[in-house]
Amino acid sequence: MTNSVKIYSLSTCTHCKGAMDYLDDLGIKYDHVHVDLLTGQERTDMINEVRSYNPSVSFPTILVNGYVLCGFDKFKMDEALQGDQFHDSRQETVEWMG
Repeated sequence: MTNSVKIYSLSTCTHCKGAMDYLDDLGIKYDHVHVDLLTGQERTDMINEVRSYNPSVSFPTILVNGYVLCGFDKFKMDEALQGDQFHDSRQETVEWMG
């Protein structure tokens, strides 16, 4: 299965870096954007895009195979990468986009 992963991050965010490092360690390709390095309308548009997935606009906001992960948690990331349904009590912070 090919994973679809996009990370909205801040260049100074350690949790964002941790998520990207984790994906790098797994050899999983992903798209990412450092929202804080954008300017003008491009930045405004990107913030609105993040808000459409995560109304609190917190970082990292991670899209994985149709799931929205707000923040970085290896357990949630692994389940989303495997396409599993979230079976534990932490699932309330993960939303299905489909």
